[in-house]
Amino acid sequence: MKRNLTIVVIMLAACWVTAPQLGAQAPADLDARVAADLDALLATYRHLHANPELSYQEKETAALVARELRALGFEVTENFGAYPAVQGAAARAAYGVVAVMRNGAGPTIMVRTDLDALPVEERTGVPYASRAKAMQEGTEVSVMHACGHDVHMTSFLGTARLLTKMKDRWAGTLIMIGQPAEERGAGAAAMLRAGLYTKFPRPQTVVALHVMADVPAGQVGMVEGFTLASSDSVDVTIYGVGGHGAAPHATKDPVVIAAQFINAIQTIVSRELNPLDPAVVTVGSIHAGTKHNIISDEARLQLTVRAYKPEVRERILNSLERIARGVAAAAGVPNDRMPVVRWSREESTPSTYNDPPMTRRLGAAIRGAIGAENVIDGSPIMPAEDFSRFGLEEPRVPIVMFWLGASDPKILREAKEKGMPAPGLHSALFTPVPDVAIRTGVKAMTAAVLDLMKK
Repeated sequence: MKRNLTIVVIMLAACWVTAPQLGAQAPADLDARVAADLDALLATYRHLHANPELSYQEKETAALVARELRALGFEVTENFGAYPAVQGAAARAAYGVVAVMRNGAGPTIMVRTDLDALPVEERTGVPYASRAKAMQEGTEVSVMHACGHDVHMTSFLGTARLLTKMKDRWAGTLIMIGQPAEERGAGAAAMLRAGLYTKFPRPQTVVALHVMADVPAGQVGMVEGFTLASSDSVDVTIYGVGGHGAAPHATKDPVVIAAQFINAIQTIVSRELNPLDPAVVTVGSIHAGTKHNIISDEARLQLTVRAYKPEVRERILNSLERIARGVAAAAGVPNDRMPVVRWSREESTPSTYNDPPMTRRLGAAIRGAIGAENVIDGSPIMPAEDFSRFGLEEPRVPIVMFWLGASDPKILREAKEKGMPAPGLHSALFTPVPDVAIRTGVKAMTAAVLDLMKK
């Protein structure tokens, strides 16, 4: 008995010695595998950065992603998605990509990247800077990957490469999707509408990453629960009765009504909502009139509304309409010229909610891959992402999006010392550190998927 007990103790001691060694080998293994692919991945990144495409126009970008995945052995479906029909307009093409790899019995896990870029003229000065132009709503605009989707796609393709080489370590069905029109809040809905969860295996978890400009390259941020806000683009038309600027008494001035409306809606957040419920109501644009001495017939405003809770979002939208009509009525505007408040459900984005248990699980896996010191607690922010929709289809699928640090730590330090913000997402000056960010993104996402699909 004593001899048997001694053997057990020796065996347990061996386990305690070897477990940390095995844990230490996994990051080193990922490091070596990512290093072997890094030059090719950086070439892909530079190509994507120099050749961005706007939302609804991602034809060549999607083709590149599909080609890469097909070469790795995935079953690839291109041009997947269905946008709502617009009366009098030709059907809009959807450039979604769905790639499936089956590797025996096991869970189904989905990894998502976005594909589109923004109408921004790049001013970074990097050798591979975008000089692309495109037509948007009849106007020629410059195009730039100012939101880091080029980093997302490259990390996504790097993850696919590693997972195909490591099939002995995971089992199940891996689905990689390239989603269009994220910047318009329409691509996720288009793919779900076309049957993403019915024509392909329904996932148990959907995972994505997003670059973060205020997180240093080499680090990852994890946020449990609400992570990104909902977003609604609201158009308000305030009607008046126009006339001569020298005879305002004979008019109903829509500019004055618009000014009163702008002031009045500030009380929605400050007086109508619970102070513990974050929300934003911003007027981004106001246009009225054509000449100094003419009181116009109408004023047009464009607003953005942000919130986390769905009920808060709905209350704000309803309050905007109530206040617009109230201000107009107080000014004596006739009933047949009441303001019109519109927002597009199609291009609205629900808030993103990271499943807390899944976020903790993936956080542990990522810490094992890139080091605990490089995984930080992130914070919820008010921008929006239509990735949220992948977690709202019933029965609901847990989703997790983690932040990927992208900026030069030196630039962040200098900006903090000067009390100035560093160039952020959607800025013409936003410049990721691609080698560090992509290496970290591939390791983190690969580790997350391996944990979810481990044999």
